[in-house]
Amino acid sequence: MESILIVDDDINLCSVLKDELIEVGYEAAFVNDGDAVFRFLKNNSVDLILLDLKMPGKDGFQVLREFQEQKIKIKVIVLTAYADVKSAIESAKMGASDFISKPYDFDELLITIRKVLQRDG
Repeated sequence: MESILIVDDDINLCSVLKDELIEVGYEAAFVNDGDAVFRFLKNNSVDLILLDLKMPGKDGFQVLREFQEQKIKIKVIVLTAYADVKSAIESAKMGASDFISKPYDFDELLITIRKVLQRDG
């Protein structure tokens, strides 16, 4: 079973999205800030991260930057309410596999998740 980590400071969104993902057959967990991602990954492996860009403390761009610096190979879909072309391009340059705007349509998100998980690398 593939596992997904949701990283977002909106606890309600995390809870709903986690339940939606579990309902369609994924393992899912969430953390609420950028620092917690690295603590979580020390003890758990995941196949995909859904990452918000705007969070207090360490934001999504900083998380992506640290993944690059530490050579952490993990598939990331940026899921953000602050969607613009510049952010999408910047996150792709930093290794994000895809970019989804909030509010998200769950069916579209699911298609993107499946597509990203099927990619090599």
